[in-house]
Amino acid sequence: MKTPMLIMLLVVFTDLVGFGVVIPLLPFYGEHFGASPLTVTILLCTFSGCQLVAAPLWGRLSDRIGRRPIVLISTATSVAAYAWLASSDALWMLFATRALQGVSAGNISVAQAYIADITTPENRAKGMGLMGAALGLGFIVGPAIGGQLAGGDPNALTVALPAYAAAGFSALALVLAIVMLKESLPVERRAEARRHRPGRIAQIREALGRPDLRRLMVLFFTTTFAFAGMESTFALWALARFDWGPRQVGELFAMVGVVLVLIQGGLIGRLTKRFGEARMLRAGTITIGVGLALLAAALTPAVGIAACCLLSLGMGMAQPSTTSLISREASAIEQGGILGVNQSVGSLARMLGPPVAGIAFTLGGPSAPYVVGAALMLISAWLAGEVVRRHRRADVGALAL
Repeated sequence: MKTPMLIMLLVVFTDLVGFGVVIPLLPFYGEHFGASPLTVTILLCTFSGCQLVAAPLWGRLSDRIGRRPIVLISTATSVAAYAWLASSDALWMLFATRALQGVSAGNISVAQAYIADITTPENRAKGMGLMGAALGLGFIVGPAIGGQLAGGDPNALTVALPAYAAAGFSALALVLAIVMLKESLPVERRAEARRHRPGRIAQIREALGRPDLRRLMVLFFTTTFAFAGMESTFALWALARFDWGPRQVGELFAMVGVVLVLIQGGLIGRLTKRFGEARMLRAGTITIGVGLALLAAALTPAVGIAACCLLSLGMGMAQPSTTSLISREASAIEQGGILGVNQSVGSLARMLGPPVAGIAFTLGGPSAPYVVGAALMLISAWLAGEVVRRHRRADVGALAL
């Protein structure tokens, strides 16, 4: 593995450990302040709403001034957000710190653009898979640490220690970036990007105006929407179904991270070379749909765990394949901007998915969000089939030439 990629993956991993530390804590802590299930899901999607606004701005700015400065600024913002969370003693503070965390998390598109800068198109899916593996590793370590620090009793929670731990991990990521991360974007490409200056709305309109990009981004939206609805209600579902607390939820999220790492870090590169990114995308969307349907029907912990394994397997196949295909549709001077638009699409899905899942949970019971998600994945599978057919036609055309 090239040194620049290794350093970026270390930065992403360390920052995501901090992010993951608070994941099993927030739903229970929201309920501690009297929040309803719907309010809890809105708390979680506040992060995505702010990420939606920030991601294209970070991406476009990174095209013009470089990836490294944006990584430094956004990671420093994470440190401040988690430090504030440690002293939160009211529900509004949880919302405020979650918003600041969302602003800082807009840098994921910048990290993806960094990977695109240093990989060839043929190795792009492998690079995005490795980044997904770094995210997955963060999800293994972070929730496990957060669950242990918060404790297993949902009625006796502590927020300060996990939040300070999250701030510490983000501070470590900041130090790594300052000391070791080199700029990936050549000066001439930054200058060219400054000359090519579409506004934010114009860039979004331009990206969605390309049929192939639009199809991929809609696909990214639907899969992320369904998965975000599952993530945001899972702790409440597990509490209602199995009487699980933060520790058990954190351990299961860690298991989900293990599966994601195995797929994205070890298998996705070989699988895409053999079957192609489009086919891997279709297989992933179908697997997510099956996992959601199984989760809706789960009456025992074993079935719930099996369903979560299928969900993480499907996301491990679908997400890096989609990101790689989108990156390959973008020119060299717009990688950050296009990936930022896609990150906003994902953020919109993560913003809308939780409240829809919360409403479904409130009106239809604990399994209702997963029934809705499984139905939505039928649309995703159809869209993925269109991507496969488009790539098959392109291959036939290339052979004819």
